[in-house]
Amino acid sequence: MLNKLLQVFKIKDLRKKILFVLVIFAIFRLMASIPMPGVNAENLEKFFARFKMMGFVSILTGGALSRFSIIMLGIGPYITSVIILQLLTMIFPQLEKMYKEEGEAGRRKFNQYGRLLTIPLAFLQGYAMLSWLQRPPDPVISPPLGLSGTLTALLIITAGTVFLMWLGELITEKGIGNGVSLLIFAGIIASFPMSIFQAYQDISLDPAKIPNYLLFFAMALLIVTGVVLITEARRNIPVSYAKRVRGTKMYGGVSTYLPMNLNPAGVIPIIFAMSILLFPEMIANFLGGTAGMVGNVAANVAVFLGNPWVRGSLYFLLVVLFTYFYTAVTFDPKAISANLQKMGGFVPGIRPGESTAKFIKYILNRVLLIGALFLATIAVMPSIVGGITRVENVFQFFIGGTALLIVVSVVLETMKQINSQLQMREYDTF
Repeated sequence: MLNKLLQVFKIKDLRKKILFVLVIFAIFRLMASIPMPGVNAENLEKFFARFKMMGFVSILTGGALSRFSIIMLGIGPYITSVIILQLLTMIFPQLEKMYKEEGEAGRRKFNQYGRLLTIPLAFLQGYAMLSWLQRPPDPVISPPLGLSGTLTALLIITAGTVFLMWLGELITEKGIGNGVSLLIFAGIIASFPMSIFQAYQDISLDPAKIPNYLLFFAMALLIVTGVVLITEARRNIPVSYAKRVRGTKMYGGVSTYLPMNLNPAGVIPIIFAMSILLFPEMIANFLGGTAGMVGNVAANVAVFLGNPWVRGSLYFLLVVLFTYFYTAVTFDPKAISANLQKMGGFVPGIRPGESTAKFIKYILNRVLLIGALFLATIAVMPSIVGGITRVENVFQFFIGGTALLIVVSVVLETMKQINSQLQMREYDTF
């Protein structure tokens, strides 16, 4: 590992790319530290103490939300816009054709639609957040913003999101790895040093907690190992290609495989499930119990979900359901079967066409059950580990849920890209 790191910095092109990514990270951290005007720091701290799930959202933004920064929404609106467009491919055939059949040009156009949709989404999310933070009894923003103040704040917040989106695309184009994923990764990792300091303070005040922290880190190591193994796990479907003669040359006649991830949906199901669980609580607090039946229903649902057993069980179930749902949206066995048939490929023992599509779907459903159960287990893991070890720290978010999956996925993907760059240069030298 150390030898590869030295090789990376010896190669001028790779060194420039990594230094460029680090510079973008520094700009991201600087922007996350610039607060919006008119913030009551004491009430802001109370707000995050009352709504602990918002603390998790803040971790994904690198602490920008907890500081009420100019990039308080992070890259979230862009991710939401892409997810919405992917879901809309089920409704609009032209959008599905553009995303799945028009190749690289279609995907570029699809991504452009995602960028345009990001602007109104950031505006709406910013308005909802500003309205929520100005509600009594402990308004975070005081005095309340007027029309001009609200409009100015919304323009700043939206511009911050668009700027982050641009930084992410710069990393993808001129750096190494996926820019959006790396920015989210940087936001998560930014909270890690503070968590270590909090753990050190906690142990200094009460040395009796040392065994709890040792148990915590032992469980964390096991969980991270499991996440890496499952993230890298594949179910390989054998594929053979028929021999074809063109002119005086023969093509095909080789055997390969079609890799199928245990968890093709990634972290999206966790985000969907978390959004649904947060929605009643957000509505109840946003309406303040003054909106009649809607406010009362939202308040009662929020109280019902306040039970940790109910919330955990529902969270687990929703993650499993959304894993199947999102995979059905993004993974089309019929399209894969048709592409194999066009290229002269077939699964040994299975007829091309509809039979191959049914076989791929059968394998997918079996593999997806393991992936969905694993993803749901990781989602509820912070509560389980926190209950066993009694460690109340944001470390919990690093060993469960979206944060851990993002960190592991981004590190593995970036390492693969660095290795491919090194191998390419070795071949060039040879």
